[in-house]
Amino acid sequence: MECLKNMIYKVIQEAISRDLANFVYNYFLLKRQVVHHFNETRYISPFTDYLGTWEDNQIPETYSHYSDFAMETLLSKVKPIMEKETGLQLIETYSYARVYKKGDELKRHKDRPSCETSCTMNLGGDLWPIFLEPSGELGKKGTKILLNPGDMLIYRGCDVEHWREPFDGDDCCQVFLHYNDVNGQFAEQNKYDGRPFLGLPAWFNNQNQ
Repeated sequence: MECLKNMIYKVIQEAISRDLANFVYNYFLLKRQVVHHFNETRYISPFTDYLGTWEDNQIPETYSHYSDFAMETLLSKVKPIMEKETGLQLIETYSYARVYKKGDELKRHKDRPSCETSCTMNLGGDLWPIFLEPSGELGKKGTKILLNPGDMLIYRGCDVEHWREPFDGDDCCQVFLHYNDVNGQFAEQNKYDGRPFLGLPAWFNNQNQ
């Protein structure tokens, strides 16, 4: 990943339009409401996660969805921007979206190999900064970055520690879009995060077949 070593991170303003970000934000809020109703009425089992879940290990009781169709479409739509800004030829791995609520906190962490080249994009709601430590060293204070709807932050998810401090707003919708360098060590095994194609749930990962 020579092209990214000197960049560390980069903010791209209006990677998608404000109108598109607002559309996807409201779509995801409606989806959360519908899935919650499905769970409450037992139309689907609360243990079924193909429409999203409140059992996220990083932030429990917050609605999130691995591989939502709209977010997977964004994953492909944004790839040319990611390639232009990083100088890399990329393959999509997966998308992951959350609607954060008051009191949520994202602990300091680094990501798994499928998140080699990543971006986080603000879709809407109250603004909530993300922090990252460009040196890659653990425990440092970090750099605070605030994104408006449609803006995205490109970063090396496996190398750069990142986190969010406790949220004092009402809601904030973010989508994480992850890629691998096609010439990298893990590109073949991480293509589409091990799934046959984008849009499929995590259980289609080839490691689970």
